[in-house]
Amino acid sequence: LQFVESGGALVQSGGSLRLSCEASGADFDYYVVGWFREAPGKGREAVACISASGEYITYADSVKDRFTISRANAQDTAYLQMHNLRPEDTGFYYCAAETIITVEALCARKDFGSWGPGTQVTVSS
Repeated sequence: LQFVESGGALVQSGGSLRLSCEASGADFDYYVVGWFREAPGKGREAVACISASGEYITYADSVKDRFTISRANAQDTAYLQMHNLRPEDTGFYYCAAETIITVEALCARKDFGSWGPGTQVTVSS
């Protein structure tokens, strides 16, 4: 499964963005999907993960109550709605996915072999 992420932009602190992650190359419906981000000078971290059906979701503590992950299986697309953005949310945002895995385990993974191009989010103070 390959992803193309989009929707990143420069926004002011407190603003909102909606990121999209379009999948191709395999049956999206069977995959657990996660959003990950990499800030300048920091390692890649999980932001949120969603099960194949959308029933199970987990968030990083830093984004709870501000970000919402969702998916539209008919459009092979996952989304990340971000509100009340902070300068520390700045970074490149990526999607990754696996089958037969819990949302917690996907978000805990560090290695995915390859990543899509990502989309850049910059939050100014």
